[in-house]
Amino acid sequence: VQLAESGGGLVQAGGSLRLSCVASGITFNSSAMAWFRQTPGKERDFVAAITWSSRTIDYADSVKGRFTISRDNAKNTVYLQMSSLKPEDTAVYYCAGKIGYYSDYHDDYEYWGQGTQVTVSS
Repeated sequence: VQLAESGGGLVQAGGSLRLSCVASGITFNSSAMAWFRQTPGKERDFVAAITWSSRTIDYADSVKGRFTISRDNAKNTVYLQMSSLKPEDTAVYYCAGKIGYYSDYHDDYEYWGQGTQVTVSS
């Protein structure tokens, strides 16, 4: 099983980035996918999640209206479009997957990517 994130980088406040996560070795069409983020010394925080059908989407309050999660089941890929970025969005962003319904709790996820750094400068 492999989840490979890409798209992180350095951006100025107010800017945008799109993260991608390509999954292999899992039944992507049956998996809920999510993005979490983590800063040094802190727990991994929920950012957004999407069910296999894209019918249900959930966001952390801190990113609602600014971030959009989506998926392309034909490409085994989940995306996180981030806009109006703020310095407090700086973190390592992780892609995660689980069979069945989504969760906003990191321990419920079975599969994880290696993370991609997002840095927002003020």
